[in-house]
Amino acid sequence: MAQSVGIKDVARAAGVSVGTVSNVINRPDTVATETRARVLSAIDRLGYVRSESARQLRAGRSRIMGLLVLDMGNPFFVDVARGAERAARKAGLGVMVCNSAESVGEEAEYLSLFAEQRVRGVLLTPADATGRNIDSFRRHGIPFVLVDRVAEGTTECSVSVDDVAGGALAVRHLIDAGHRSLAYVSGPPGFNQVRDRRTGALNALAEAGLGPECLRELPTERLDVAAGRDAGARLLGLADRPTAVFCANDLLALGVLQAMYAAGVGVPDDLAIVGYDDIEFAAAAAVPLTSVRQPAVTMGALAAELLLEETEDSAGRHEHRRVVLQPELVVRRSSLAAR
Repeated sequence: MAQSVGIKDVARAAGVSVGTVSNVINRPDTVATETRARVLSAIDRLGYVRSESARQLRAGRSRIMGLLVLDMGNPFFVDVARGAERAARKAGLGVMVCNSAESVGEEAEYLSLFAEQRVRGVLLTPADATGRNIDSFRRHGIPFVLVDRVAEGTTECSVSVDDVAGGALAVRHLIDAGHRSLAYVSGPPGFNQVRDRRTGALNALAEAGLGPECLRELPTERLDVAAGRDAGARLLGLADRPTAVFCANDLLALGVLQAMYAAGVGVPDDLAIVGYDDIEFAAAAAVPLTSVRQPAVTMGALAAELLLEETEDSAGRHEHRRVVLQPELVVRRSSLAAR
């Protein structure tokens, strides 16, 4: 294997000091024209490539922003990453995207990796509801912004959506369509989003004069299609099956839809379904899915901009802010049957 060419090799070939080579690379105007030409000729001849990572470590200013999300298999987080990447590129930065897979242990490992790499800052959707991973990471002094989450006990910047309002939008729509017996396929109870969307659903029931017994909760261990199919099978086994189901995200909703299709249960005639996120696949489903839309791209971009604002504030005037965006209900055929 060929050895890489270093700055010392260039200095030796050009007959100058390492400092002179460094000046030619970083401050060419400070070097005499003839000397600069000789160094550049050596660089070209030897094929020297500057180690950007080493330069960043010496300068203490990485050009990489970390992004740690719950599930890169969920198109919602792909859109968040797209928004963050656009904002980072405008500032001349790159984004290192990592996937915790909803695992507290993997989240801790990736946060340690970010600290080792001395990234400029981190955009984080936490998997650890206890906040211990965040507390441990905070000791490194690396700025971070919470995305799609406001963790309890933190003062850092965050960008999220009002999930209580979103849950209310979904269930209010189902109540207006005539449904009085509903299910909530909720996902892991430790996630704030899951709890907030349930709170919104209960609020909508209360507004209509209906009690919490009208909402039957079906928790799942994960927020993916397989978990939705499992919830759908449990729903089919209920003696007094609800007429409508609200799911904590679109992947769960698509899984429920698959289970109903396989069992010959009509959607929306026998069961109305509403999801959450409004991913691209929602509109393309066999029965187009009604969903609560989150502005995922905007969320990622705003989070990256807040992080850039904090890391570029040399005077320390940055003030942490919590940005809360509003959701929007997108009605499609999965919830439109008359009752």
